[in-house]
Order: sequence, then structure tokens, then C-alpha cells
Amino acid sequence: MARMYGGRAMNMKFALLKISALAFFSAAANATPNTPPPAQSQPILITEATFHTVSGAVIPNGRMLIEGGRITAIGTSTALSDDGSAKIIAMPGKHIYPGLIAANTALGLVEVEAVRATVDTAETGAINPNSRALVAVNADSELIPVARANGVLAALSVPRAGPTGLIAGTSALVQLDGWTWEEMGLIPEVGLHVTLPTMRLNSALYPNLPPARLDDMQRMTNQRLRVLEDAFEAARAYANTRAADATTPIDSRWESMRSVFSADKPRPVFVLANELPQIRYAMGLSERMGFKLVIVGGMDAALIADSLRERQIPVVIAGVHRLPMRRDDDIDAPFRLAAKLSAAGVRFCIARSGGEFDAATERSLPFEAATAAAHGLAPDEALRAITLYPAQILGVADRLGSLERGKLASFFVTDGDPLDIRTKVERIFIQGRELELTDRQTKLNQKYEQKYLQSNSKK
Repeated sequence: MARMYGGRAMNMKFALLKISALAFFSAAANATPNTPPPAQSQPILITEATFHTVSGAVIPNGRMLIEGGRITAIGTSTALSDDGSAKIIAMPGKHIYPGLIAANTALGLVEVEAVRATVDTAETGAINPNSRALVAVNADSELIPVARANGVLAALSVPRAGPTGLIAGTSALVQLDGWTWEEMGLIPEVGLHVTLPTMRLNSALYPNLPPARLDDMQRMTNQRLRVLEDAFEAARAYANTRAADATTPIDSRWESMRSVFSADKPRPVFVLANELPQIRYAMGLSERMGFKLVIVGGMDAALIADSLRERQIPVVIAGVHRLPMRRDDDIDAPFRLAAKLSAAGVRFCIARSGGEFDAATERSLPFEAATAAAHGLAPDEALRAITLYPAQILGVADRLGSLERGKLASFFVTDGDPLDIRTKVERIFIQGRELELTDRQTKLNQKYEQKYLQSNSKK
């Protein structure tokens, strides 16, 4: 009887904790102050601003015409005129940049890292290629307007592998505005994401570990890699069979990987690999299985830069603001990685680590690029590394990444260089629609400004 009563008490305790967590999440979701504006209905002509096209020359005192959510013309004030139907917005002294792209993030999949009910980044099991990040994106996330307010207007929401996971699922490129995940999705399925187990298993790293235990760890790693290779082999065989016989019974896991082996437009495989052995293994697996590879992380990528360049394998640098991987690495090694890859001719872009905690701080993306610029990367390249280069790697350079005719009118307006932390983002537009620059943080700031103003007035 006492045991049953104690069990009920514990169950009630857990139930109350769950209710509290869900209540917290619901309050956060319902508190979003931003309302997605309707589609652009009237042409807009922006004048007198400095346009940083990224793909070409800077246009001082330029003009940009926006119609139907796209840029229809951009040029100098004398070369571009309108028929009088456009709404004219003069921005003298302001700078306009294409929206920044966060190429490795959990935005939309995480709200409060410590509250499990608000974290939807990973499925159970090791092989989940049919898991789709887009359908889990929370359009009401409080973290989206925070990132957006610093110029991050598009993000790759990436599923994560669990503690023993290998194939996490497919990522989605979303614009950071919309009522639902359907409205936010620019590309529903960008690429397949794979996580490799650590391969740095040697006695120097584990001096106090018995040799037998180290051997067990190596065997477990080999077993996991075998499971991964078996999955790719099964998926490739399934793709070939389905191509030859359309009546083949559908397996949802392998069906979701068919596009990886497509000869026409193959879907890339993003492999999280930081260690040199991991990068080499990913390159070998890609050659054996015949898929298009993108390295994510790439801490050791500079050590194998020539091979990456020759094979045209791009690298998504997963964070500049991090510690070196080894004790004997230079303290600024992560800061100089982008400059090294650029000098070696390796395609790259700069992103953040993509962890659950980092979703709340994706607004810091331009400052990661700024640190790379302070350590050898050309400033123009640093800007491209968070705009045009991620657009090219993710396959959306025809829509995003630069200010060009025909591209989506997703851009932001500043009073200076966005890589400078002192610069203020003053206005943001997504597909020609101007969005509010308010979020939970600005609301709290305004609230407590009033509190202390009132307190001081009583003294």
C-alpha cells in the first residue's frame, strides 16, 4: 500500500512538472508579438541607399525596384526609373544587404533547451533518413524574431542524431517569417544529414583507460560504421531496384534516400565530421556509394584542403567562436580556418555549431564571420560566407544570397557594416514585405525601462 501511494505521488510530481513545462512553452509561443504581413501588393522603389550586392560591385546612391516579392531592377539613380506606380522609400545614408543565411541551425526545432517538451531535434534509433525537419518547425518560436532582428532571414533547420544516431534525416531551408511551417519552407528537403562517431581513439587521448576498454570502444565504432555503410548499400540497392521496377514495394526509409543516388539532381549528404579521420572516411564513403558530399564542422578541413578542392567538396564551418580541438593547436586555429580554406580554394561558408543551445543565439552569425575577417579572411569574403556562399552550397543561389534582378527581395537595412557589432539593423524585408523589429527581448527591455524610469521618478 505504501509503495502504491509513493508511486502515485511520484507520478503526480512528474505530471505537474510536465504540465508546468507545457504551460511555459505555450506562454512563450502565444507571446510572439510579430504578425506575418500579407504578400506584397504594390511595387516598392528604394532610393538613395548604398546597395551591397555581394555578387558584384557596391552601388552608392542606388535604386532598387521590388515587385511581387522579387527584385525586378537594381542600379544607379540615373539608370533606373519607375512608371509612378511604386511606393518610394528614400533611405539616404543607409546600407542595404541581402539577408544572412544560417546554414547549420536548430532554429524552429528548439525553444527552451532545458525543457524537453520544447526540443524536437532527434528521433530515436540510429537510422532515420525519413525524418523531416520541416514538419517539426515551430512557426511561433520566440527565437525566430530574435535571429531575424540581426539580419538572419533564412535558416537551414537541421535534424540531429541522438546519442547513438547515424542518419538523422533531411534538413529544410526556411525563411524566418510565416504563419505555418508550410509558408516558411523555401526548400522542404535540402539534404540528408549524417553524424559520424569519433575516430580519435588512441592511448594518448585516454592515458588512464585500460587497453581492453580502448579496444572495445574501437570495436563499437567499427560496428556503428558498418551499420551506416549497410544502410547506404541497402538504400542504393533499393533505388536501383525501384528505378528498374516501379512496382517494387515502397520502404519509407530507403524511399527518402532515393534522391541521394539520383543521376539528374542528386540531393547532397551533409556529414558532420570535424576530425581528420572522419573527413577522410566521409570522402571515402562518398566515393564508394556515389553521393554528393558536404562536410559540416570541418575543424581539420585545412589539413586536407587540397583533396577537398580537387573533389569540389564544400565545407560548412560549424562555428568560429569555439576552442581548438587539440591541446597543441594554436589558440586562434578556429578563427583562421575560414582564411585557410579560402586561400586553398575550398568552397566554404560560415555557420554556427547548430546545437540546441545555439538556436537562441543565431543572431550572432555575422560576428562569427567578423572574427574570421579579423584573422585573415578578406572582409568581402566574410560577408559572402554568410550570404552568397551558403546559398550556393544549399542550392538556392538563384533566389537568395545577393541583391540581383530576379532574386527574392529578402534584405535588411543598416546604418553601417553588419560585421561590426556596433551597427544597428533598422529595417528588414522578406519577399518585399517589411517585418516588425520587435521580439521578446525588445519587449522585456521596454518593460523594464519603464520599471526603472518609474522607480527613479519616485525618488
